[in-house]
Amino acid sequence: MKISVPIHETSAGVTFAVKVHPRAKKNAITGELGDALKVSLTAPPVEGRANEACIEFFANLLRVPRSSVNIASGLSSRNKVIRVAGVTAGYVSARLRS
Repeated sequence: MKISVPIHETSAGVTFAVKVHPRAKKNAITGELGDALKVSLTAPPVEGRANEACIEFFANLLRVPRSSVNIASGLSSRNKVIRVAGVTAGYVSARLRS
C-alpha cells in the first residue's frame, strides 16, 4: 500500500496523524483521509479501549516497545496524533508501507 501521509520528526519522536474507526471487523490500516492514516480497530470507543488498541496496534506494526508509542493529541477524538519515540521518520515510513 502506498502511504503518503506526512511523518514529522521532532526531538520527542516521530509523529503522524490518524483517523480511527472503532468497532471494526479487524485491526488494520484501511487507507488515507487527507493528511491522516485511516485505522480500523476492533475495540469500542469506551473507557479508553480504542486508544489502548491504537497504541498496541502501532507498537506491533512498528516493532517498538508499547511504551514508545503514545497519543500526542486527540485522546477523546477519532482524529489523533500518534508519537513514536526512538525511531526515525524513514523507519516509520518503511514499516507503514510493508
